Amino acid sequence: MGLPGSDQRFDTVVVRFGGEIGIKAAWTRKLYERRLIANIKAVLKHYAIPYTSFVRRFGRLYIKTDKAEETAERLSRVFGVSSLSPALETTSDLNDILNVSVHLVGLRFKKGKSFAVRCHRVGEHPYTSQDVCRQVGHFILTSLSQLNLKVDLTRPEQALQVEVREDKAYVFTDTIKGVGGLPLGTQPKIICLFKGDASSAAACWMTMKRGCQPMLVHFENGVCGEKLGVEKLKDTAQMLMYWSIGFPRKLYVIESGRIFQKLTQKQPPELSSLLCKRLMLSIAYRLAEGAKAEGIVTGDSLGKKASQTLHVYRIQDEAVKDYPVYRPLLGLDTGEIEEIAQRICLETALQEVKNKAEITKAQVAAIKLEDIQRIEKELNIETMIEEALKSRRVLNV
Repeated sequence: MGLPGSDQRFDTVVVRFGGEIGIKAAWTRKLYERRLIANIKAVLKHYAIPYTSFVRRFGRLYIKTDKAEETAERLSRVFGVSSLSPALETTSDLNDILNVSVHLVGLRFKKGKSFAVRCHRVGEHPYTSQDVCRQVGHFILTSLSQLNLKVDLTRPEQALQVEVREDKAYVFTDTIKGVGGLPLGTQPKIICLFKGDASSAAACWMTMKRGCQPMLVHFENGVCGEKLGVEKLKDTAQMLMYWSIGFPRKLYVIESGRIFQKLTQKQPPELSSLLCKRLMLSIAYRLAEGAKAEGIVTGDSLGKKASQTLHVYRIQDEAVKDYPVYRPLLGLDTGEIEEIAQRICLETALQEVKNKAEITKAQVAAIKLEDIQRIEKELNIETMIEEALKSRRVLNV
């Protein structure tokens, strides 16, 4: 327990599980919580953060550590965590709660500001939650009169939170918002087509938030002749994979430039782009089969370019018609995608690669699936797929 007069501010982190986990059936909830705790321990190990105990309660995890603030910040990136609070642990005895509360307020509250006390209580105690709020508030006002604090229960400028659970109590002032979602690894693996830009990273992140373990696949020279720097590509992938600590952090690179050049030579721009993307999906499908992944994720959105239409996507997906292609960004605009990129620290992500030739809406509308299939048949696509798969290399990120 952190005692009044000690230099240590916090000794515990209160971790709140995402609301979706709590509403699952008992067996599923237990499975999800076990996966979440394993992911949390992986993050603590990765950052060499020491801890002495984990105490699991319904919807909560209490971690004893002398690096509570750093722990809370690191764990805010773990999928399945709703929020976290660095706290001081004490007993559920009201006198202990009073003493620890005054100690923490003396460290954290600003002079002359308004405040409120909030209490959440689970279990049988000789007092109510309102008793805790009233007595703690009164004790703060009398013990710390030099701070000139004012009570405001409606819109306080600062708040003291007391969480009483059975024989323990946790006192804190701050709550860090977690990422929420489902624990990574509770859903099947997926293939993420990764261009190194904000859009493909955001699409992958959104499926990770739903519990899917990503397998990043990048096509070098993958957008009909354009090339990205490998180091910048790795940097962007590394930022994304900070969200999947404890899982394989690899980037699969397909050296596809020569293959795509052969595929698209003498083809008009509107067909070249579509042929490239169908081939990428076909290669990704083969990788997915080998990895036992359950789908392919792309960073496609709708309407940003003339080629980004449902008509085009239908023709693209026909290349892997027996396998799902997911587009998490389909309903988002550019600003919303940028917000996700900022949230996952990808403000400096590479700009989207642009095609050398502009494609008009009329050209896109005139594309026919039969024409695409005829060209692919003439070029022997299966041979190209095999050649591309042999070229792949793996980068650790």
